[in-house]
Amino acid sequence: MKGWTGKILWVDLSRGESRVVDLDPQLAASYVGGRGLAARLLWDHVPPGADPLGPQNLLVMAAGPLTGLPGPSTGKLVVAAKSPLTHGYGDGNIGTRASVAMRKAGFDAVAVSGASEKPVYIYVEDGRAEVRSAEHLWGLDAFEAERRLVEEHGKGVGVLVIGPAGERGVGFATVMSQEGRAGGRTGMGAVMGSKRLKAVVFRGSGDVDIAERDAYLREAREAYAELKRKPAYRFWMRQGTMMAIQWSQENSVLPTYNFSEGVFEEADKINGFAMEMAKVEQRGCPNCTMPCGNVVLDDEGAKAELDYENVALLGSNIGLGDLARVARLNRLADMWGVDTIGLGAAIGYAMEASERGLIGEKIEWGDFDAALRLAEAIVGREEGLGDTLARGLAYAAQRIGGEEFAMHVKGLSITGYDCHAAPGMALSYGVSPIGAHHKDAWVISWETQHGRFEYTAEKAAKVLELQRIRGGFFETLVACRLPWVELGLELDWYVRLFNHATGLSWSLDDHFRVADRVLNLVRAFWVREYSAEGRPWSRRLDTPPRKWFERPLTRGPLAGARLDPLKYDELLGKYYGLMGWDYRGIPRRSTLERLGLGFAAAELDRRVGLLP
Repeated sequence: MKGWTGKILWVDLSRGESRVVDLDPQLAASYVGGRGLAARLLWDHVPPGADPLGPQNLLVMAAGPLTGLPGPSTGKLVVAAKSPLTHGYGDGNIGTRASVAMRKAGFDAVAVSGASEKPVYIYVEDGRAEVRSAEHLWGLDAFEAERRLVEEHGKGVGVLVIGPAGERGVGFATVMSQEGRAGGRTGMGAVMGSKRLKAVVFRGSGDVDIAERDAYLREAREAYAELKRKPAYRFWMRQGTMMAIQWSQENSVLPTYNFSEGVFEEADKINGFAMEMAKVEQRGCPNCTMPCGNVVLDDEGAKAELDYENVALLGSNIGLGDLARVARLNRLADMWGVDTIGLGAAIGYAMEASERGLIGEKIEWGDFDAALRLAEAIVGREEGLGDTLARGLAYAAQRIGGEEFAMHVKGLSITGYDCHAAPGMALSYGVSPIGAHHKDAWVISWETQHGRFEYTAEKAAKVLELQRIRGGFFETLVACRLPWVELGLELDWYVRLFNHATGLSWSLDDHFRVADRVLNLVRAFWVREYSAEGRPWSRRLDTPPRKWFERPLTRGPLAGARLDPLKYDELLGKYYGLMGWDYRGIPRRSTLERLGLGFAAAELDRRVGLLP
């Protein structure tokens, strides 16, 4: 196999043993890598209805054929498991030296099963692995634990690590790396914690065998050069994703006061220009020449890495217009190993619940001290509000009330775009493969230019097109989507790099077929798990919170705007039709069989009954 290492490392923490198995070439051709490979491994090896925080859940770290090779932003890997937050398929990608080191160590993926009785970490080096004690690391924040592991193993290692949030099973605990790189907001850190797995350390000295090395390296050099010629490159290097604060404010989509509004009166204090004035450093992932990690000093003088999503959710969404204080919340969240988006959503929900008298705690909009105390209570799993919010917004709404303003889909909190006046983006959140996340189909930029109040088949088709590219193509290669999204680096560069690496002659359509296969297998996994847990599946699960339908915007140029529930439901049906799903949002038998997923069709037909 060219382009793949051809090996998967399996680690059983219950036994403290590891083994290496060959990657089936047919599996590689069908799912490529990353999300595709992870989804298939989870389908095959996680028993239906397994407890996400139990030993039967599988934790997968998966790379793709481009991971670690020279090329625009190819330093990423996917971390996946059954999500403790949503009880469906969960994953996240993370840019980290660990991705490069894992491939150099000889593996396309690492799959971890079982659970250790005592804290451990896995040390992986050149085709072998050891399970080692992590008792000296347990309880440390993610930054300090990684520092100690690097001191022990040397600067050449790549580390994936969890903080106290993962150890304590916070539903939206993440996997961390390099003091600011984060992935797995679906609770992948909690899965690691449940296995008593503090970290995975990679060291590798090998090279991935690729088919056309000279042609590949030439193509990669040209792609880097083309990227730097793009007109938006210079401004990107100044602000990165932080430019989106001003864009979102201008387009009335900046999440404000728990997604009640789309504009924030103090947006200029937390936008990209404010960040530029405070920036002291810039960080990026391996192989990246357009780093998105803008580092500022927080109000305690410590370095904090910012991007749009965490500033929007920990800033405007909770009414906080002080960038240095937003930065502190963000830094602490990274140290604790908890999703900054999920934390901001939880605090925003609590502030609105307080305003409405649903909780006894007084937590007012913009109150930094109250937000900080609540964040500490969530990560500490303190009895009462802290522990309730640590279990996620869906759980909190069941216990406290306010389901209409608990801003999540399928249990995963919504990311940084208000959708009162963006039905296409609302659909994107509704049908995201992991719950409400923009990563798979950031359609809102296109939508603001092509009729934001329309509910057309074209809009549904655009969501699917972006899912194929963002959530399929890039998530299986595995490479960062930002060179294409933000600077317009053409997709053909990645197709050519893939072909040079593997020796195949695929077209973009071939990759889209893989994307369709992966998207449908992920949906099948959701349906299977809900059925196994006795929860009925319905299209209601693909519908965003009622706030966007019932409570219109009251500020800004789009005051009065809200989503139309009947038109949204029609839009959802159009998307289902394009996907080949039935009225419930379940793949039809013919769709699954056409994509080579007959095994999933047989399972779902037995559980829920498939339509032809």
